[in-house]
Amino acid sequence: MKVIAINGSPRPDGNCARALSIIGERLAKESIGLEVVQVGGEAIRGCIACGSCAKTGKCAFGDDLVNATVERMAAADGIILASPVYYSGVAGTMKCFCDRAFYVAGAAGGLFRHKVCAALVAVRRSGGSSTLDCLNHYLTYSEMIVATSRYWNIVHGRAKGEMDKDAEGVQIVETLGDNLAWVLKMREASKSLVPEPPAVPKVFTNFVR
Repeated sequence: MKVIAINGSPRPDGNCARALSIIGERLAKESIGLEVVQVGGEAIRGCIACGSCAKTGKCAFGDDLVNATVERMAAADGIILASPVYYSGVAGTMKCFCDRAFYVAGAAGGLFRHKVCAALVAVRRSGGSSTLDCLNHYLTYSEMIVATSRYWNIVHGRAKGEMDKDAEGVQIVETLGDNLAWVLKMREASKSLVPEPPAVPKVFTNFVR
């Protein structure tokens, strides 16, 4: 089995990366691989609501890593979203990536449906909960199976590697890694025993019609 982690930090060796490496160590103990895709620092434009993905199953912007990464996410058994906190929210490049990637996945028939997933954030001081909440919106909207830890998936630190001083944060990501592995194995073991509920077409409504 394999998990894809999306690192939305522009620091490829920052605290998000460190948290992901701890999770990777826990997954490896259960013979589950982890691949990290570095999104932070890339040039990724935002969604322009053109609707092209609903017709083709791919984003109209084919000159960045979104479409290729969606394919890798769709092929994985699990997905992790990781972001630093910018003004109590998701880092801009990560937000652009998630808006487009999850829209494409939904338009292409629910590519991430029932995959095991988790989100985590790295923060200096505050704003972690609201950022984590935003990342979880992508996961729950996509009918994914969210693995949890024993507290919010937030680690504290500003300088590279500083999260290692956050003893509770380290325990949180270790527990998250263990729980991810457990849910992934349960999911795999139950596939032949418990059939999935069928996917249903999305009903779209708004407040003017």
